[in-house]
Amino acid sequence: MIEILSFGDRRTFLRNLSFGAAAFACRGVFADELTKTPAQTEGPFYPDKLPLDTDNDLLIVNDAITPAVGSITHLSGLIVDSRGVPVKNAIVEIWQVDAKGAYIHTRSGNRADRDANFQGYGRFLTGSSGEYYFRTIKPVKYPGRTPHIHFKIKRGDKHLLTTQCYVKGEKFNERDGIYRSIRDSKARESVTIDFAELDGSKIGELKARFDVVLGLTPEG
Repeated sequence: MIEILSFGDRRTFLRNLSFGAAAFACRGVFADELTKTPAQTEGPFYPDKLPLDTDNDLLIVNDAITPAVGSITHLSGLIVDSRGVPVKNAIVEIWQVDAKGAYIHTRSGNRADRDANFQGYGRFLTGSSGEYYFRTIKPVKYPGRTPHIHFKIKRGDKHLLTTQCYVKGEKFNERDGIYRSIRDSKARESVTIDFAELDGSKIGELKARFDVVLGLTPEG
């Protein structure tokens, strides 16, 4: 049986994100304190056919009752501009492999064994504090790549950023050419995030936070 955050728990998640937005806005007065999130390659496996279900819960497809396999992760964060001001009405897209290392792409390796219960892709529209939230699984490695989650951020018809986030402490990170291509240590640190135990979870759920700093101002 899978646990799902209650409405109250989700409100707590978003409330905490709002506090984070306020902190970013204060720091934004000193823009040089904010490290811009580095752009990363989209890669060859952005879904070539979007799933019918594209919401922010990647563990349940449509009305299915069988959840995806993997370490349940509550992934959240803020989208802010270069001055720390929240970016609202931005579409945050994520996509990643399932627990077996397969993307929802027709050319993905291991596709025949793909977990049909894993959505593989989701999107979220940010609110006034720039927050986003996904329920997904902790990423796993597959041949040639360290564990990671792809992000694409858009507003209207304007593309703002494509990047990836990585697992802090993952031994394969330093063998990954795309990860190592980020030369600046602060920029690399900004995309390397903790997947920590979720307080109070009885089934070993994780929480991860990835804040994205865009290289634009509110007018941009």
